[in-house]
Amino acid sequence: MTIGTDDTRTDAVRHHDTTVRGFASDNYAGIHPEVLAAIALANGGHQVAYGEDDYTAHLQQVFRRHFGDRAEAYPVFNGTGANVVALQSLLPRWGAVVAAESAHINVDECGAPEKIAGIKILTVPTPDGKLTPELIDQQAWGWDDEHRAQPLAVSLTQSTELGTVYTVDEVKAICDHAHEHGMLVHMDGSRLANAAATLGVPFRDFTTDAGVDVLSYGGTKNGLMLGEVVVVLNPERVRNLKFLRKMSMQLASKMRFVSVQFEALLAGDLYLRNAGHANAMAKRLEQAVTGIDGVTVVRPVQANAVFAILPREVSERLQKRYRFYFWNEHTGEVRWMASFDTSEADIDAFAAAIAEEMGRV
Repeated sequence: MTIGTDDTRTDAVRHHDTTVRGFASDNYAGIHPEVLAAIALANGGHQVAYGEDDYTAHLQQVFRRHFGDRAEAYPVFNGTGANVVALQSLLPRWGAVVAAESAHINVDECGAPEKIAGIKILTVPTPDGKLTPELIDQQAWGWDDEHRAQPLAVSLTQSTELGTVYTVDEVKAICDHAHEHGMLVHMDGSRLANAAATLGVPFRDFTTDAGVDVLSYGGTKNGLMLGEVVVVLNPERVRNLKFLRKMSMQLASKMRFVSVQFEALLAGDLYLRNAGHANAMAKRLEQAVTGIDGVTVVRPVQANAVFAILPREVSERLQKRYRFYFWNEHTGEVRWMASFDTSEADIDAFAAAIAEEMGRV
C-alpha cells in the first residue's frame, strides 16, 4: 500500500454478522456513512495535534451557530469524560451536584465523578427522571455548613435516562431556580439530538437561552464512531476547560478525527435526521407492542426509548434472540432502544418475536 493514496486494502477481517440487530443501546449501531466519509475526508497529510488543527478550529463556528456566539467547544473521547470534565469546571473541591437518582452520573459511570473529580452527588428520587425546582430543594440547603458538601450545581439529563424530555419552560425554571441560589447548571446531553427532534426547536432554546451553563454534547449515540463535546455556554462562570480536559485524560492527540465527525453531524441536518428516525422507530415499537396481551409500556415514549413490563421468562427467552437490558430486576421492567439505523423491518420483526414468545406463556 502506498501511503497517501485512496487504496483501501486491509488485512482486517469482518468478524460479525451485519444482519444482527439489538435493542439494548443506541451505542450498538455502527457509524453513519456520512460520518465515515467525513473521517476519510480529514485523513491524509499532516495536521497539528492536540486540537490545533483546522477541523477543530472550524468546529467552533459550527457549535456557535447552534448554541450562540459565546459557545466554546472542547471535544473529548466519551460521555463519562465529558460529564467529569464539565462538572469539574463548575465546582470547587468542596462542591456537590444535585441530580436525579436515575442520572447517568450517579448510576452508570462507575463512580467516576466521585473517584476522578472528587465530586459529591446529592440525589433525589424522581418519578419520570426529571428534576423540578421543588425536587432540587430537597438537597439545596446547608450553605456555609462546613460539615456538608456544598450544593453548588445542578445536573439534568436531556433526554432523561427514563426516556422523557424536558420542555423549554422546564429547563428554564430549573436554571432560574438554581441561579437564584447561586448554583450553576450542567446538562448531560448524550441524547440531546433526540430531545431536539421531539421538541422541534433549536438546541439553544433549551440550553443557552434557557440558562444552562455547560453542556455535555453527545455524538456516539447519534451516529458517530467516538467522541463527545463539552460545550461551555457561559464563559464567565465556566473556566479552565483546557486544563481540566488534559488532567482528566480526555485530550485527543489526533483531534481532527473527532472534530470532523461533529461537523458532519451538525453542519447540516444529519443530527436531526438520525435522531428523528430513532424516535420514530421507538414510537413504532410502542404502537406494535401495545396490542400484545401481557405487555405493558410503563413510561411515556418521548425520545428513542421504550420501557415495558412483561413476564420475566418471556424477556429471558427474547434476550436469546435480541439483546436488551432489564431496567429494574425487581419489577421485570425492560428497556428497548432504537437507533439511527433501526429499520421498520427491524421493529416489525422484534414485535413479532415478542408476540410469538408471549403466545408461549
